[in-house]
Amino acid sequence: MSRLGKKEEETLIEMASATDNNMVILINFKPSRSAGEDSNGPLYESSSNTESELPGNSEGLSSTETTLLIPDHQVIDKRHQSKDSVFFRDGVRRIDFVLSYVDDPNKDEEKKADRRREFESNLQKSGLELETEDKKESENGKTYYVKIHAPWEVLITYAEVLNIKVPIKENDVPCTIENPIDCMLSPFRLPEKVMHPDPDYFTAPFRKDRQELYLIHDESTFFSPSVRNRIVFYILTRCPYGTEEGKKKFGIKRLLSNGTYTAAYPLHDCQYWKKSNDPHCDNERYTLYMEWARFLRFFKEQPLDLIRKYYGEKIGIYFAWLGFYTEMLFLAAVVGLFCFLYGLFTMDANMSSKEICDPAIGGEIIMCPLCDVDCNYWRLNTTCRPSEYSHLFDNVATLFFAIFMGIWVTLFLEFWKRRQARLKYEWDLVDFEEEQQQLQLRPEYEAKCTQKKKNPVTQEMEPYLPLTSKAVRFCISGTTVLFWTSLIIASMIAVILYRLSVYAAFASIMKNTQTLQPISGLLTPQLATSVTASCLNFVIIMILNFLYERIAVWITDMEIPRTHLEYENRLTMKMFLFQFVNYYSSCFYVAFFKGKFVGYPGNYTYMFSHWRNEECDPAGCLIELTTQLTIVMAGKQIWGNIQEAIVPWIWNWWGRQRARCNPENLYSRWEQDHDLQRFGHLGLFYEYLEMVIQFGFITLFVASFPLAPLLALMNNILEIRVDSWKLTTQFRRPVASKAHSIGVWQEILNGMAVLSVVTNAFIVAFTSDMIPRLVYYYAYSPNANSPMSGYINNSLSVFRVSSFSVKPKDQGDIDFCRYRDYRYPPDHELQYSHTMQFWHILAAKMAFIIIMEHVVFIVKFFVAWMIPDVPADVTARIKREKFITQKILHEYELNKLKEKLCQGKAYQGMEKEFIATEGKVELSQAM
Repeated sequence: MSRLGKKEEETLIEMASATDNNMVILINFKPSRSAGEDSNGPLYESSSNTESELPGNSEGLSSTETTLLIPDHQVIDKRHQSKDSVFFRDGVRRIDFVLSYVDDPNKDEEKKADRRREFESNLQKSGLELETEDKKESENGKTYYVKIHAPWEVLITYAEVLNIKVPIKENDVPCTIENPIDCMLSPFRLPEKVMHPDPDYFTAPFRKDRQELYLIHDESTFFSPSVRNRIVFYILTRCPYGTEEGKKKFGIKRLLSNGTYTAAYPLHDCQYWKKSNDPHCDNERYTLYMEWARFLRFFKEQPLDLIRKYYGEKIGIYFAWLGFYTEMLFLAAVVGLFCFLYGLFTMDANMSSKEICDPAIGGEIIMCPLCDVDCNYWRLNTTCRPSEYSHLFDNVATLFFAIFMGIWVTLFLEFWKRRQARLKYEWDLVDFEEEQQQLQLRPEYEAKCTQKKKNPVTQEMEPYLPLTSKAVRFCISGTTVLFWTSLIIASMIAVILYRLSVYAAFASIMKNTQTLQPISGLLTPQLATSVTASCLNFVIIMILNFLYERIAVWITDMEIPRTHLEYENRLTMKMFLFQFVNYYSSCFYVAFFKGKFVGYPGNYTYMFSHWRNEECDPAGCLIELTTQLTIVMAGKQIWGNIQEAIVPWIWNWWGRQRARCNPENLYSRWEQDHDLQRFGHLGLFYEYLEMVIQFGFITLFVASFPLAPLLALMNNILEIRVDSWKLTTQFRRPVASKAHSIGVWQEILNGMAVLSVVTNAFIVAFTSDMIPRLVYYYAYSPNANSPMSGYINNSLSVFRVSSFSVKPKDQGDIDFCRYRDYRYPPDHELQYSHTMQFWHILAAKMAFIIIMEHVVFIVKFFVAWMIPDVPADVTARIKREKFITQKILHEYELNKLKEKLCQGKAYQGMEKEFIATEGKVELSQAM
């Protein structure tokens, strides 16, 4: 194995505070060049040295010293450099990160240049090697590109700091027995080289003083590009660049926000549509595009190991979760489709719709006006078509599907835990609590918190936010969230008022317009009001989302969260709670409030003493809930795909059009990636949020729409390919980061799973017409041969029209009208009060809710108890890996002690240490 020589005069490892903010520069390289030579950028032009005049890497110079002697703005002939090159000009050192900035003279340019000079000088002191492309070599003639390379000494030092696991021994655990049905799944499989690009190894955290332990075949490829860019980004976020306004300033994020640099990104390894000509290029981006990102591969499994290798564990775990969620949706979609087909095939046998459509029954029943003054009396059979369509979703299969989905969501969450545990083992995340970057203080927190106190754990001084300041910030944040939530409720009330206001207009138009008569049976005033109100509500939802996204980020920044994990969790809760109210409030209104507080003719309930509350269709409100759910859910998915795919493509297309003014061979790899869209640190956050909101639609209200899982399945099949396509082709390569789970989203999904049981039970009981029909079937039906005959007449009460306080314009010669309720007739001594049947139905509804909730919860908890979170074979592999790792480490320590004894370097107590180390080895073997 090759090793870089250790030169004491070249490096100095320090674990000291670099600034007053307690930042640590772990490696401080001592540059040998003068102050004028370590400059970078346009303000300090070096002499026009050509490449032939540069000193070679002679025997007397280290690699770092050689780099420091390379002028930053050497003139090169780019025709001899591949446009897909991911290496420095020497063709040896890999470009791990790229910074770009524009030479745009203005009053702040001198300050920005000073910041860049200090920042890049500190980067070099920390051991990174830099090479700058002059603006004359760029495509637009304005942009400088600073290429960054992390040498071996930097990588191994930060690999130890970040506790990165590396190969220590080939995995000797035999593979599990192949499933006999695997041959049937071969059409869905990808080639083994794509699915598992690297061999399986036992791994251990890297230690600089134990390099001989690890399988280091080639130092240039030992750390993958994703690990390299993660290490460099870690340094960039903590590197200082000066003092301004009496405060230490540091971090690439702040330099990007103030315009000192325009972009900071790692490079893709090649173009996505063809392989690189460089034999040292892995071409992983090309492989991902061909095998994963194209829509024609939608039926293939995802190359999760390759995704993780190229993009990091955090993005890998997202696609693993999305793929598993989509697979589980297939079962729910199939069952939901069968429930829908059951309703379709039994539509003709539905006695309720038959009676409504029958001219002798529904045609003879005159219903009370649905609004005051402007609305007229109407015959029941005018709602024939809606009542038939309502049976598609309001039938016995609805109850079965609601119970099934309560169990399905438990199976999904439990099996995902097992899948997640397997990925944690395969991706070396077993002992990973949270990434160092996540648990360490955010640079913004360190910069804004000037006060310090001693950490009781580390006994070191660190920044903190005073309790009073924290309380004030939380009050402002909470008030802002409350205000925007109130704004949602106000907008929902406005939509309700729209419903109440336009119903009379629709009723009048449809009655007096001859052109609408042919479709009057299908497009009733109720349906027209519901559809237009749902569309209006969707538009309001999208506008509020657009505005609140920016407000949520602003108030989260204002709170100054301590760690990156805390920042993401706070933003997640703010965004989820807002979108939960925003997307679901209208569905909750239709499901649980519409038609429930109407009153009765002559004593209606009014909103704001002016607008009469809405009534449900005689066939129930379920069809309106289905309409609302379909429009909002489908509209969100369509708009989301347009926003995710088409918008980045348009921006990139426009960028390519502008870049075509120069020959293709002058358009370098860093310039191509610079023109792509930026995948921000909240990129995955919005992807998770979109899927979790969809999860709510298919669980919270699935009893009203069995086809919701099918819509979600079709969307997710497209979503996987859209996300993979845009990530591979339209976005810069994200900085790799670790994650061992989907984080706080897991708890949100668990909460929604519990809430879904309650909401579906209430939907079946109070929104569906199932319980009243069952009560009539078993207790009130007078016809044993046809138990459901007469149900419609039984469910409608009678009102004397002369008792109207606000009489309709067209009174006619009608004496009585009907309305949907269970009340005594006008001639009864308890006229217009609730009948005993009403209380029987209410008791049946409450009993159904209690029974359904208890049955589903018992089954859920039993299933969760029966399914272990970690598969048995994964547990065995984890134990085997720990045993092997401990054995190798103990044997290494024992051999080191033997070498010292043989060399005569004995010291007091070595004999006891030798015996103790031997005991460790024997103990590990006994285990």
